Order: sequence, then C-alpha cells, then structure tokens
Amino acid sequence: MPGLRTFSLTALLLWSSLSFAQEKPLRQIIDAEIKAGWQKEKIAPAVRSTDAVFLRRVYLDLSGGVPTYDETTAFLKDGDSAKRAKVIDKLLADPRYATQQAHFWDLVLFGRHPQNIFDTRKHDGFTKWMAGEFAKNTPYDKLVQKILTADEEGAEMFYVQYRNAPEEAATAVARLFLGTQLQCARCHDHPFENWTQKDFFGMAGFFVRLVIADNGGPEGKRKYKISEKSTGDVLFAGSVKDLKPGQKGDPVKPRFLGSKEDLKEPATPKDFKDPVVKGFMALPKPAFSRKEKLVEWVAAKDNPYFAKAIANRIWSQYMGRGFVHPVDDLGSRERTPSHPELLKAIADGLVAHKYDLKWLMREILNSEAYQVGDAGPMKEALPELYERARVRPLSAEELMTAIGVATGHGEDWAKKSQNATVEYMLRYFGEPTDGQGHFQGSLAEHLFLNNAPQIRSACQQRKGNLADVILTSKDSPEMKVDRLFLSILNRPPTAIERERFVKHLTSGDAKMAPQLVEDAIWALIACSEFRFNH
Repeated sequence: MPGLRTFSLTALLLWSSLSFAQEKPLRQIIDAEIKAGWQKEKIAPAVRSTDAVFLRRVYLDLSGGVPTYDETTAFLKDGDSAKRAKVIDKLLADPRYATQQAHFWDLVLFGRHPQNIFDTRKHDGFTKWMAGEFAKNTPYDKLVQKILTADEEGAEMFYVQYRNAPEEAATAVARLFLGTQLQCARCHDHPFENWTQKDFFGMAGFFVRLVIADNGGPEGKRKYKISEKSTGDVLFAGSVKDLKPGQKGDPVKPRFLGSKEDLKEPATPKDFKDPVVKGFMALPKPAFSRKEKLVEWVAAKDNPYFAKAIANRIWSQYMGRGFVHPVDDLGSRERTPSHPELLKAIADGLVAHKYDLKWLMREILNSEAYQVGDAGPMKEALPELYERARVRPLSAEELMTAIGVATGHGEDWAKKSQNATVEYMLRYFGEPTDGQGHFQGSLAEHLFLNNAPQIRSACQQRKGNLADVILTSKDSPEMKVDRLFLSILNRPPTAIERERFVKHLTSGDAKMAPQLVEDAIWALIACSEFRFNH
C-alpha cells in the first residue's frame, strides 16, 4: 500500500530527526562525567577560569601562539556571553590551527630525535604535508591511512625512519595509532599483558616487505619512494634467552593485533623473484599487498583499538593527561581508564562524526571541564580527575611565536632575526617535558632567557614594535604598564605590579627611557608566567 509506506517513511524520518535533536552534545556528556568524578571523590574543583586565562590557554592550544594586544583587549571588553565559543570557532578556522596541529603531530610521530636520524632529522616536507591535511580537515582515519599508505609526497617520511627495521615500525604503529605498547613482547611473551612474541612478530610481518628508495641529495631535500616486495617474512626463533648462535628461526606470517589467525594471502609462484631496486626506482605493485591490508584494518570501524586511541590522545592534548596515562598504553591490563564511559562516548562520537577532529576539539574546548581555572589546592601539574586546568611549559615553537607576538616583531620573529635564533631556541627549549607532565627545566634555558642577545634584541626598540609603541605613546605611565602586561602576559597587572612597574619606568630621565622599557619587557618575557601557558 503506497500510502501506508509513505506514512511509515515519514514517521521514521520524524522519529530520526527528533532522536537526533534530543541527543546530548558531547560537551554536556563531558561535564556530567567529570562532575560525577568530583562528587564521588568529594573534590572541590577550581572555579571557572578568568577570561584572560582562558584566552591565553586557547590561543596556545589552537594557534601555537599568544593573542596580540588588540585581540586580548577586544576579548576582555566583549560582553557577549558566547564570546568563548566564538573565539574557539575563529581559531579552528584560522590557518595557524593547521600549522600548530602539524607541529604537535610532528613531535608525536618523530620526536626531537627520530630514528634513522640522518635521513629524518630534517623532514619539513612531512610537516608541510601534515599542515595541508589539517587545513583541509581531513578525517583522522583517512589521514592515518595516507600516512601508512605513503603514496603522497611528504607522507613517506614516517616509514623512512624505520628503514630496514620492521620490528621498530610495528612497535611505533601499535603505540601511535592503536594506543598499545608491544615492545616487551619482542623478546619474550609479556609477563603481565596478553601479548605474545607471535603477536609482536605477526605485526612486524606487515612491514618486512617495505622497500625505501632514496634519491640522494642534501639533508632535508632528499626524496624517497616507498614500495613493497612480494616476498619475505619475519623470522621468529623463540624467546631471546633461549636463542642459540646461528639460529635463524622460522618465518612468521602477518597477523592483526588481537587476532588468533594469520592473514590469508595467496601463495607466491614457486620461481618468483622480486626485481632488484636500483637508484630511485620503486618496485611494481605486488599482486597482494600486506601494506594495503594493514591500512584497511587499522582504521576499520570494527578495529577495537583505533577510535579509543585517538580519543584518548586528543583528550590528553587539551586536558593534559589521557583517561589512560601514559596516553599510548590503553592495552595495559593494569591501567583502567579514569572515566571509562566518557572515553567510550568520545570514541563512539568520533566514529559517528566520521573522525572529524575539529568536531571533537570544539566539544572539548567548549566544555566546563576545559575552561576550569588553573588555581587550586591540587599541586599536581596534571590532576587525574581534572579538578584544575593543566599547567604546561610552552614548546620551543610556541615560545618563539609568543616572543614575536608579545614584542610586536611578528610570529616569525625567530626566523627573521637570524637563523641561529631558531637553532638556539630548539636547543634550549626543545624538550621541556618528558611526556608524563613533569617539567624538565634547566639552568641553560634560564640563562638563555635572561642573558641571550637574541632575547635582548626582541625587547629593544624597533619601528612599530612594543618598545616603540611604549616609548612614543603619550599615555600615562599606568596605561603604559597596562599595555605591557596585556601584550606580554595577556592580562592586566595587579595593583602591586602596576605600582612597581610605574616606579621603574619613571625612575630615570628621557635618555634612560629606552633602557627602562627594554628592561621591563625583558623581565616579563623571562618570568615563569610567560614560560608557561598560564
């Protein structure tokens, strides 16, 4: 009956639209779950962050820099109750967002000291490629598939760091994209986890046939091609402690993590031999590609590790620690998520929204949990129940950008000033944390901030920069001090700070003014408040 079918379809569509409309936004689920944890443990959280604290925090998290004086003052004066949501949307649409994400993932995937460092120490092509993907808001599952397929120029650098090291590649892929630590199973069956050596070498089997062709050339400008042989297996000889000299072991077929069965693949013709790679040539595509099967499985909807791993990592990126901490150890039987239902809700939401990372970031950043204040009785840098916002040091890239913006020299101050500045900044500030939330500051970085000619140069008067604006302004000393604080720390000074800085700026004659302003700017840049995100 056509009429009945039409009515049924209309009713179904109406029910679906109502169901969707009644679905809670993820930010509400986040706040409900986090508050439930506080109530259960009888924890009094910090109060909501001030506008100034929030603005500096969200700018660093999304753009990799601090807001300008104009951006800061406009936001602080804005009386719109929705201004926080608006600035989040603005930054997610800003080109700096893509650059910041590329830097973040560069450190995740390579670190400061990547493997095969001669070939991968300089990999600007990969970072530029990643920035392009984030600018397009490529879904995360598609992005990972592109990295592991390695067909696009730039993407191939991930595999280059694991050239002729299938075991290392297996460890990295499991840790980075599946949130699972496998390295202990390389030498013996894991005594505390479910992973066996066969599991480890089964994963390594997906990478053993990869071939990396090198085009040569100077460091940072070399081109590579990733291809795949049709033959070759990982050899497994048992536990390391039982190995005998000269023992080669038996071939192990590839096996997806957690599976009990080997990958089914057609037999290779008896007399087949892979062609020899010469120069910058790639092998012809194999009749059966293990790499393609891995790429399909990693981001598949039924993969039990993939969605949870990225949900945990993105949460950690903005909240300081994952529901499972360290962030890449979800497979551990000893690590129970702090908020298991929330982890599941975020993972399920990502799948439902086709791995749209901007959607997830928007929901997290608009939550009360993210916008909580940074002050409170809890002394831990990364509170387990998120009762206070994380306090973190700026990365080297963020610090370079922040100094340029704060002093009015522009975001690329370090590159414009002199090439050595970038090298110095990376040397002294390249590794501020150990990945666990512990600040690893050093005397060297303290001395650099307080004595380096590069920092002094940023503080000195140049046409149009902060020092020049202060020195040429007709404003009162109090207003000049306010501008200094709003430009550098993105907040107005306290009454005591204003009094002290006014006293300093007015302590000399006109000839002394440039030096006094330079000292004031330098003192604020070198203070611990500027070094951290709050």
